[in-house]
Amino acid sequence: MVTIVCIALLVATTVMHYEILRLLTYSLGRIPLQARGKMLLVIFGTFISHSLQVLLYTLGYVLLVDVMHLGALGGSVSGAFIDYLYFSAETYTSLGFGDLIPVGPLRIVTAVETLNGLLLIGWSASYIYISMERFWTAANGSGR
Repeated sequence: MVTIVCIALLVATTVMHYEILRLLTYSLGRIPLQARGKMLLVIFGTFISHSLQVLLYTLGYVLLVDVMHLGALGGSVSGAFIDYLYFSAETYTSLGFGDLIPVGPLRIVTAVETLNGLLLIGWSASYIYISMERFWTAANGSGR
C-alpha cells in the first residue's frame, strides 16, 4: 500500500508542477505586466506550486499514519497536522533537521519525497533562470 501511495504522490506532484508551470508560461504572455512583475509572478507561482506539493505529501503522511496505521513519526511530535506539514516541508526540501523521524514503512515515502522535491526544485530553478533571461533581456535590451 505504501508503494501505491508513493507512486500516486509522485505522479500527482509532478503533473501538478508541470501544469502550474504551463499555466504560468501561458499567462505571462497575456498579462500586461512589466518584466519585473512577470518575474515576481514566476517566483510566487513556483513557490505556490511547491507549497501545494508539500501539502499533498502532508496529506499522504496523515493518511498513512493516522488512517492506515502504516508507520509513525518519532521524536518531538504531538500528532497534530502541523507536525506532518513541518516534516513534509523539511523532507521535500531535503533540509532534514532530524527532530522528527519516520518510523516503519513511512521511511519509503520520505525517501521518495526527498528525491521528488529535489527534482522539482531543480526544475523550478531552470524555469526561473530561463524566465530571468527572457524578461531581463526584454527589459534591458541586451540582458546585461
